[in-house]
Amino acid sequence: MKPNKFLVIMLAASSLLAQHQTTAKIDDIKKSGLHKIVLPTEIRSFSKEELGDFRILDSKGIEVPYYILQGNGETTSSSFSECKILSKTVVPKSKTTIIFENPKVSIDEIVLSITNSDVTKPYSISGSNDQKEWFGLVNNSLLNGLENSEDTSVFKTIPLPLTSYRYLKIEFNDKKTLPINVLKIGFFSNKTSNPDVEEILPKSTQITQFSSPKITRVQVAFNNPQIVNQISFKISSPNLFQRNARIYTNKTVRRKHKLRAYQETLSNFELNSDTKNTFTIPQVFEKEFFIEIENQDNQPLTLDKIQFFQNQVAVIADLKANEKYTVQTGNPKLWSPEYDLKNFKDSMNNDLPEAKIYDIKHAVSKKTNARDKSFWQQSWFMWLCIGLGGMAILYFTTHLVKDMKNNA
Repeated sequence: MKPNKFLVIMLAASSLLAQHQTTAKIDDIKKSGLHKIVLPTEIRSFSKEELGDFRILDSKGIEVPYYILQGNGETTSSSFSECKILSKTVVPKSKTTIIFENPKVSIDEIVLSITNSDVTKPYSISGSNDQKEWFGLVNNSLLNGLENSEDTSVFKTIPLPLTSYRYLKIEFNDKKTLPINVLKIGFFSNKTSNPDVEEILPKSTQITQFSSPKITRVQVAFNNPQIVNQISFKISSPNLFQRNARIYTNKTVRRKHKLRAYQETLSNFELNSDTKNTFTIPQVFEKEFFIEIENQDNQPLTLDKIQFFQNQVAVIADLKANEKYTVQTGNPKLWSPEYDLKNFKDSMNNDLPEAKIYDIKHAVSKKTNARDKSFWQQSWFMWLCIGLGGMAILYFTTHLVKDMKNNA
Protein backbone atom coordinates (compact mmCIF):
# COMPACT_ATOMS: atom_id res chain seq x y z
CA MET A 1 0.00 0.00 0.00
CA LYS A 2 2.78 2.45 0.81
CA PRO A 3 4.25 2.56 -2.72
CA ASN A 4 0.73 3.32 -4.08
CA LYS A 5 0.31 6.18 -1.61
CA PHE A 6 3.71 7.49 -2.61
CA LEU A 7 2.67 7.45 -6.28
CA VAL A 8 -0.54 9.35 -5.51
CA ILE A 9 1.40 11.99 -3.60
CA MET A 10 3.86 12.42 -6.48
CA LEU A 11 1.03 12.78 -9.01
CA ALA A 12 -0.68 15.37 -6.85
CA ALA A 13 2.55 17.34 -6.57
CA SER A 14 3.05 17.30 -10.34
CA SER A 15 -0.52 18.48 -10.92
CA LEU A 16 0.08 21.47 -8.65
CA LEU A 17 2.94 22.55 -10.88
CA ALA A 18 0.58 22.54 -13.87
CA GLN A 19 -1.90 25.05 -12.38
CA HIS A 20 -2.49 28.47 -13.90
CA GLN A 21 0.30 30.86 -12.94
CA THR A 22 -1.49 34.14 -13.79
CA THR A 23 -4.92 35.24 -12.57
CA ALA A 24 -6.96 38.45 -12.90
CA LYS A 25 -10.44 39.84 -12.44
CA ILE A 26 -12.96 41.41 -14.84
CA ASP A 27 -14.73 44.64 -13.93
CA ASP A 28 -18.34 44.49 -12.79
CA ILE A 29 -20.75 43.88 -15.66
CA LYS A 30 -23.70 46.29 -15.62
CA LYS A 31 -25.72 44.87 -18.53
CA SER A 32 -25.94 41.30 -19.80
CA GLY A 33 -24.76 40.63 -23.34
CA LEU A 34 -21.69 40.45 -25.52
CA HIS A 35 -18.66 42.38 -24.28
CA LYS A 36 -15.27 43.22 -25.75
CA ILE A 37 -12.35 42.54 -23.41
CA VAL A 38 -9.01 44.02 -24.49
CA LEU A 39 -6.14 41.87 -23.24
CA PRO A 40 -3.43 43.84 -21.40
CA THR A 41 0.15 43.28 -22.52
CA GLU A 42 0.87 41.76 -19.09
CA ILE A 43 -1.72 39.03 -19.68
CA ARG A 44 -0.32 38.26 -23.14
CA SER A 45 3.23 38.22 -21.81
CA PHE A 46 2.44 35.37 -19.41
CA SER A 47 0.18 33.46 -21.84
CA LYS A 48 0.94 31.24 -24.77
CA GLU A 49 1.62 33.17 -27.96
CA GLU A 50 -1.65 31.96 -29.53
CA LEU A 51 -3.52 32.41 -26.18
CA GLY A 52 -4.40 28.71 -26.02
CA ASP A 53 -4.25 28.74 -22.22
CA PHE A 54 -6.47 31.80 -21.71
CA ARG A 55 -9.71 31.08 -19.82
CA ILE A 56 -12.64 33.11 -18.44
CA LEU A 57 -14.46 31.61 -15.44
CA ASP A 58 -17.68 32.65 -13.71
CA SER A 59 -18.21 32.65 -9.93
CA LYS A 60 -18.91 28.88 -10.01
CA GLY A 61 -15.70 28.10 -11.85
CA ILE A 62 -17.47 27.32 -15.13
CA GLU A 63 -15.71 28.30 -18.35
CA VAL A 64 -17.24 31.20 -20.28
CA PRO A 65 -17.01 30.84 -24.08
CA TYR A 66 -15.19 33.54 -26.04
CA TYR A 67 -13.60 34.12 -29.41
CA ILE A 68 -10.45 36.09 -30.19
CA LEU A 69 -10.70 39.37 -32.09
CA GLN A 70 -7.30 39.84 -33.69
CA GLY A 71 -5.78 43.15 -34.76
CA ASN A 72 -2.94 41.66 -36.77
CA GLY A 73 -2.31 43.77 -39.82
CA GLU A 74 -3.92 46.36 -42.03
CA THR A 75 -7.64 46.12 -42.76
CA THR A 76 -9.39 47.36 -45.88
CA SER A 77 -13.05 48.37 -45.88
CA SER A 78 -15.22 49.48 -48.78
CA SER A 79 -17.95 52.11 -48.68
CA PHE A 80 -20.37 53.15 -51.41
CA SER A 81 -20.44 56.86 -52.30
CA GLU A 82 -23.43 58.07 -54.28
CA CYS A 83 -23.30 60.46 -57.22
CA LYS A 84 -26.01 63.12 -57.41
CA ILE A 85 -28.60 62.16 -60.03
CA LEU A 86 -29.62 65.37 -61.83
CA SER A 87 -32.34 63.94 -64.09
CA LYS A 88 -33.98 60.71 -65.15
CA THR A 89 -36.03 60.59 -68.36
CA VAL A 90 -37.97 57.58 -69.65
CA VAL A 91 -39.26 57.47 -73.22
CA PRO A 92 -41.57 54.42 -73.46
CA LYS A 93 -40.39 51.71 -75.87
CA SER A 94 -37.37 53.87 -76.74
CA LYS A 95 -34.79 54.73 -74.08
CA THR A 96 -34.07 55.71 -70.47
CA THR A 97 -31.63 58.59 -69.92
CA ILE A 98 -29.96 59.32 -66.57
CA ILE A 99 -27.69 62.34 -66.06
CA PHE A 100 -25.55 62.44 -62.90
CA GLU A 101 -22.71 64.51 -61.48
CA ASN A 102 -19.12 63.28 -61.17
CA PRO A 103 -17.79 64.36 -57.73
CA LYS A 104 -14.22 63.21 -58.40
CA VAL A 105 -11.35 64.88 -60.23
CA SER A 106 -11.17 61.87 -62.51
CA ILE A 107 -13.04 58.60 -62.70
CA ASP A 108 -12.47 55.29 -64.50
CA GLU A 109 -15.58 53.36 -63.46
CA ILE A 110 -19.07 53.80 -62.09
CA VAL A 111 -21.22 51.44 -60.02
CA LEU A 112 -24.96 51.07 -60.53
CA SER A 113 -27.36 49.68 -57.93
CA ILE A 114 -30.13 47.99 -59.92
CA THR A 115 -33.24 46.10 -58.87
CA ASN A 116 -32.95 42.42 -59.83
CA SER A 117 -33.85 41.80 -63.45
CA ASP A 118 -33.50 38.92 -65.89
CA VAL A 119 -32.72 41.05 -68.94
CA THR A 120 -29.71 42.10 -71.01
CA LYS A 121 -29.68 45.86 -71.52
CA PRO A 122 -27.69 47.79 -74.18
CA TYR A 123 -26.30 51.13 -72.98
CA SER A 124 -24.09 54.06 -74.01
CA ILE A 125 -22.27 56.65 -71.86
CA SER A 126 -21.21 60.19 -72.71
CA GLY A 127 -19.63 63.06 -70.81
CA SER A 128 -19.96 66.84 -70.65
CA ASN A 129 -18.75 69.86 -68.70
CA ASP A 130 -21.83 72.04 -69.35
CA GLN A 131 -24.68 69.52 -70.00
CA LYS A 132 -25.05 71.03 -73.47
CA GLU A 133 -22.30 69.49 -75.55
CA TRP A 134 -21.86 65.73 -74.99
CA PHE A 135 -18.92 63.53 -75.97
CA GLY A 136 -18.90 59.75 -76.31
CA LEU A 137 -17.19 57.50 -73.74
CA VAL A 138 -18.86 54.08 -74.10
CA ASN A 139 -20.93 53.07 -77.15
CA ASN A 140 -23.52 50.29 -77.34
CA SER A 141 -22.20 47.98 -74.60
CA LEU A 142 -24.28 45.29 -72.88
CA LEU A 143 -25.29 45.14 -69.22
CA ASN A 144 -26.19 41.64 -68.02
CA GLY A 145 -26.07 39.41 -64.95
CA LEU A 146 -28.55 41.62 -63.10
CA GLU A 147 -29.62 39.02 -60.53
CA ASN A 148 -28.61 38.65 -56.90
CA SER A 149 -29.75 35.49 -55.07
CA GLU A 150 -29.07 37.05 -51.64
CA ASP A 151 -30.68 40.48 -52.09
CA THR A 152 -33.36 42.26 -54.12
CA SER A 153 -30.79 44.43 -55.91
CA VAL A 154 -27.38 44.05 -57.44
CA PHE A 155 -24.29 46.25 -57.82
CA LYS A 156 -22.87 46.36 -61.35
CA THR A 157 -19.51 47.98 -62.14
CA ILE A 158 -19.16 49.68 -65.51
CA PRO A 159 -15.58 50.49 -66.62
CA LEU A 160 -14.91 53.87 -68.26
CA PRO A 161 -11.98 55.45 -70.08
CA LEU A 162 -10.27 57.65 -67.46
CA THR A 163 -12.22 60.89 -67.67
CA SER A 164 -12.62 64.19 -65.84
CA TYR A 165 -16.01 65.27 -67.26
CA ARG A 166 -18.10 66.96 -64.59
CA TYR A 167 -21.34 65.41 -65.86
CA LEU A 168 -21.99 61.90 -67.17
CA LYS A 169 -24.99 60.57 -69.05
CA ILE A 170 -25.99 56.93 -69.40
CA GLU A 171 -28.62 55.92 -71.97
CA PHE A 172 -30.35 52.50 -71.89
CA ASN A 173 -31.96 51.07 -75.01
CA ASP A 174 -35.56 50.06 -74.12
CA LYS A 175 -36.79 49.16 -77.61
CA LYS A 176 -36.81 45.39 -77.05
CA THR A 177 -37.14 45.17 -73.26
CA LEU A 178 -38.82 47.13 -70.49
CA PRO A 179 -36.73 49.69 -68.55
CA ILE A 180 -34.57 48.55 -65.63
CA ASN A 181 -34.87 50.22 -62.22
CA VAL A 182 -31.60 52.04 -61.41
CA LEU A 183 -31.70 52.83 -57.69
CA LYS A 184 -28.33 54.53 -57.21
CA ILE A 185 -25.22 55.50 -59.16
CA GLY A 186 -21.86 55.93 -57.47
CA PHE A 187 -18.54 54.27 -56.74
CA PHE A 188 -16.84 52.21 -54.05
CA SER A 189 -14.07 53.78 -51.97
CA ASN A 190 -11.52 51.55 -50.27
CA LYS A 191 -10.20 52.66 -46.90
CA THR A 192 -7.12 51.07 -45.38
CA SER A 193 -6.71 51.36 -41.62
CA ASN A 194 -3.85 50.28 -39.42
CA PRO A 195 -4.56 48.00 -36.45
CA ASP A 196 -4.90 49.44 -32.98
CA VAL A 197 -1.51 49.13 -31.31
CA GLU A 198 -0.23 49.58 -27.79
CA GLU A 199 3.28 50.72 -26.97
CA ILE A 200 5.35 48.38 -24.82
CA LEU A 201 8.33 49.70 -22.92
CA PRO A 202 11.52 47.60 -22.73
CA LYS A 203 13.47 47.16 -19.53
CA SER A 204 16.59 48.37 -21.34
CA THR A 205 17.79 49.40 -24.79
CA GLN A 206 21.56 49.37 -25.25
CA ILE A 207 23.18 50.75 -28.41
CA THR A 208 26.71 49.60 -29.27
CA GLN A 209 28.86 50.64 -32.25
CA PHE A 210 31.30 48.16 -33.83
CA SER A 211 34.15 49.08 -36.18
CA SER A 212 34.70 45.56 -37.52
CA PRO A 213 32.30 44.71 -38.97
CA LYS A 214 30.92 48.25 -39.27
CA ILE A 215 27.55 47.78 -37.62
CA THR A 216 25.29 49.27 -34.96
CA ARG A 217 23.81 46.75 -32.56
CA VAL A 218 20.77 47.52 -30.42
CA GLN A 219 20.11 45.10 -27.57
CA VAL A 220 16.45 45.14 -26.49
CA ALA A 221 15.44 43.46 -23.23
CA PHE A 222 12.05 43.14 -21.51
CA ASN A 223 11.21 42.00 -17.99
CA ASN A 224 9.21 39.12 -19.48
CA PRO A 225 8.71 37.77 -23.02
CA GLN A 226 6.76 40.31 -25.04
CA ILE A 227 4.94 40.21 -28.37
CA VAL A 228 6.24 42.88 -30.76
CA ASN A 229 4.44 43.61 -34.05
CA GLN A 230 5.77 47.03 -34.95
CA ILE A 231 8.99 49.03 -34.48
CA SER A 232 9.46 52.77 -35.06
CA PHE A 233 12.77 54.65 -35.33
CA LYS A 234 13.37 58.37 -34.84
CA ILE A 235 16.68 59.25 -36.54
CA SER A 236 18.10 62.79 -36.43
CA SER A 237 21.24 62.39 -38.54
CA PRO A 238 22.55 62.15 -41.16
CA ASN A 239 20.00 63.90 -43.38
CA LEU A 240 20.25 61.24 -46.09
CA PHE A 241 20.67 57.54 -45.34
CA GLN A 242 19.73 54.09 -46.58
CA ARG A 243 20.78 51.18 -44.35
CA ASN A 244 19.92 47.49 -44.27
CA ALA A 245 18.87 46.20 -40.86
CA ARG A 246 17.71 42.97 -39.29
CA ILE A 247 16.23 41.63 -36.07
CA TYR A 248 17.71 38.47 -34.57
CA THR A 249 17.86 36.43 -31.39
CA ASN A 250 20.62 34.32 -29.92
CA LYS A 251 19.74 30.62 -29.88
CA THR A 252 21.47 27.38 -28.92
CA VAL A 253 21.18 23.93 -30.46
CA ARG A 254 22.54 20.60 -29.23
CA ARG A 255 24.75 18.80 -31.76
CA LYS A 256 26.76 15.72 -30.91
CA HIS A 257 26.11 16.23 -27.20
CA LYS A 258 27.41 19.82 -27.37
CA LEU A 259 25.51 23.11 -27.20
CA ARG A 260 26.27 25.41 -30.13
CA ALA A 261 25.22 29.07 -30.28
CA TYR A 262 23.79 30.68 -33.41
CA GLN A 263 21.81 33.74 -34.51
CA GLU A 264 18.26 33.33 -35.77
CA THR A 265 17.12 36.18 -38.05
CA LEU A 266 13.50 37.13 -37.39
CA SER A 267 13.01 40.02 -39.82
CA ASN A 268 14.83 42.20 -42.37
CA PHE A 269 14.01 45.81 -43.28
CA GLU A 270 15.58 49.01 -44.64
CA LEU A 271 16.02 52.30 -42.79
CA ASN A 272 15.62 55.17 -45.26
CA SER A 273 15.56 58.95 -44.88
CA ASP A 274 12.68 59.16 -47.40
CA THR A 275 10.30 57.09 -45.23
CA LYS A 276 8.77 57.28 -41.74
CA ASN A 277 10.87 54.28 -40.62
CA THR A 278 7.96 52.58 -38.92
CA PHE A 279 7.91 48.87 -39.73
CA THR A 280 5.32 46.15 -39.31
CA ILE A 281 7.32 42.99 -38.68
CA PRO A 282 6.52 39.28 -38.38
CA GLN A 283 5.37 38.72 -34.81
CA VAL A 284 8.22 38.47 -32.30
CA PHE A 285 7.65 36.85 -28.89
CA GLU A 286 10.94 37.15 -27.02
CA LYS A 287 12.35 38.41 -23.75
CA GLU A 288 15.45 39.69 -25.53
CA PHE A 289 16.37 40.36 -29.16
CA PHE A 290 18.84 42.42 -31.17
CA ILE A 291 18.62 44.95 -34.01
CA GLU A 292 21.66 45.06 -36.27
CA ILE A 293 22.19 48.00 -38.69
CA GLU A 294 24.78 47.80 -41.49
CA ASN A 295 26.75 51.05 -41.68
CA GLN A 296 29.27 50.07 -44.38
CA ASP A 297 31.68 53.06 -44.60
CA ASN A 298 29.15 55.59 -43.28
CA GLN A 299 28.93 57.20 -39.89
CA PRO A 300 26.49 55.43 -37.56
CA LEU A 301 22.92 56.69 -37.45
CA THR A 302 21.90 58.90 -34.56
CA LEU A 303 19.05 56.92 -33.02
CA ASP A 304 17.11 59.39 -30.91
CA LYS A 305 14.25 57.06 -30.10
CA ILE A 306 13.15 53.48 -30.77
CA GLN A 307 9.57 52.48 -29.96
CA PHE A 308 7.99 49.04 -29.82
CA PHE A 309 4.32 48.31 -30.39
CA GLN A 310 1.99 45.36 -29.99
CA ASN A 311 -1.20 44.78 -31.98
CA GLN A 312 -4.19 45.06 -29.73
CA VAL A 313 -6.01 41.77 -29.20
CA ALA A 314 -9.42 41.42 -27.60
CA VAL A 315 -11.82 38.60 -26.81
CA ILE A 316 -15.59 38.71 -27.25
CA ALA A 317 -17.59 36.97 -24.52
CA ASP A 318 -21.25 36.79 -23.49
CA LEU A 319 -21.27 38.09 -19.89
CA LYS A 320 -24.08 38.39 -17.36
CA ALA A 321 -24.83 41.45 -15.24
CA ASN A 322 -23.65 41.36 -11.61
CA GLU A 323 -21.73 38.10 -12.18
CA LYS A 324 -18.16 37.91 -10.91
CA TYR A 325 -15.68 36.79 -13.56
CA THR A 326 -12.04 35.84 -13.27
CA VAL A 327 -9.31 35.25 -15.82
CA GLN A 328 -6.75 32.46 -15.70
CA THR A 329 -3.77 31.89 -17.98
CA GLY A 330 -0.20 30.65 -17.94
CA ASN A 331 -0.80 26.89 -18.05
CA PRO A 332 1.47 25.49 -20.80
CA LYS A 333 -0.37 22.14 -20.77
CA LEU A 334 -3.66 23.63 -22.04
CA TRP A 335 -4.70 23.78 -25.69
CA SER A 336 -6.91 26.36 -27.43
CA PRO A 337 -10.56 25.82 -26.43
CA GLU A 338 -13.31 25.08 -28.95
CA TYR A 339 -16.40 27.19 -28.29
CA ASP A 340 -19.59 27.48 -30.40
CA LEU A 341 -19.43 31.29 -30.13
CA LYS A 342 -16.76 31.60 -32.84
CA ASN A 343 -19.24 30.30 -35.45
CA PHE A 344 -21.35 33.45 -35.01
CA LYS A 345 -18.63 36.11 -35.02
CA ASP A 346 -19.32 37.23 -38.61
CA SER A 347 -22.89 38.18 -37.69
CA MET A 348 -21.99 40.09 -34.52
CA ASN A 349 -21.70 43.84 -34.11
CA ASN A 350 -18.15 44.94 -33.30
CA ASP A 351 -19.38 48.07 -31.54
CA LEU A 352 -19.72 46.38 -28.16
CA PRO A 353 -19.38 47.59 -24.57
CA GLU A 354 -15.94 46.98 -23.09
CA ALA A 355 -15.07 45.10 -19.94
CA LYS A 356 -11.66 45.66 -18.39
CA ILE A 357 -9.24 43.23 -16.81
CA TYR A 358 -7.63 44.31 -13.53
CA ASP A 359 -5.86 42.95 -10.44
CA ILE A 360 -3.42 40.81 -12.44
CA LYS A 361 -1.42 38.47 -10.21
CA HIS A 362 1.42 36.09 -11.04
CA ALA A 363 2.09 33.05 -8.87
CA VAL A 364 5.74 32.25 -8.35
CA SER A 365 6.46 28.98 -10.12
CA LYS A 366 7.60 26.19 -7.87
CA LYS A 367 9.88 25.04 -10.65
CA THR A 368 11.52 28.47 -10.77
CA ASN A 369 12.11 28.53 -7.03
CA ALA A 370 13.68 25.09 -7.17
CA ARG A 371 16.50 26.36 -9.35
CA ASP A 372 17.63 28.73 -6.60
CA LYS A 373 17.81 26.04 -3.90
CA SER A 374 20.45 23.47 -3.05
CA PHE A 375 19.60 19.95 -4.19
CA TRP A 376 18.90 18.81 -0.64
CA GLN A 377 16.33 21.65 -0.27
CA GLN A 378 14.43 20.81 -3.43
CA SER A 379 11.08 19.05 -3.40
CA TRP A 380 12.18 16.11 -5.55
CA PHE A 381 14.93 15.29 -3.03
CA MET A 382 12.40 15.35 -0.17
CA TRP A 383 10.02 13.01 -2.04
CA LEU A 384 12.91 10.76 -2.96
CA CYS A 385 13.88 10.48 0.68
CA ILE A 386 10.26 9.79 1.68
CA GLY A 387 10.00 7.12 -1.02
CA LEU A 388 13.28 5.46 -0.06
CA GLY A 389 12.31 5.61 3.62
CA GLY A 390 8.94 4.04 2.87
CA MET A 391 10.52 1.23 0.84
CA ALA A 392 13.09 0.65 3.59
CA ILE A 393 10.36 0.40 6.24
CA LEU A 394 8.40 -1.97 4.00
CA TYR A 395 11.51 -4.09 3.42
CA PHE A 396 12.39 -4.41 7.12
CA THR A 397 8.75 -4.96 8.10
CA THR A 398 8.44 -7.80 5.59
CA HIS A 399 11.62 -9.49 6.84
CA LEU A 400 10.58 -8.96 10.48
CA VAL A 401 7.26 -10.71 9.82
CA LYS A 402 9.09 -13.62 8.12
CA ASP A 403 11.49 -13.97 11.09
CA MET A 404 8.61 -13.97 13.54
CA LYS A 405 6.86 -16.75 11.58
CA ASN A 406 10.09 -18.82 11.44
CA ASN A 407 10.67 -18.43 15.17
CA ALA A 408 7.09 -19.44 15.86
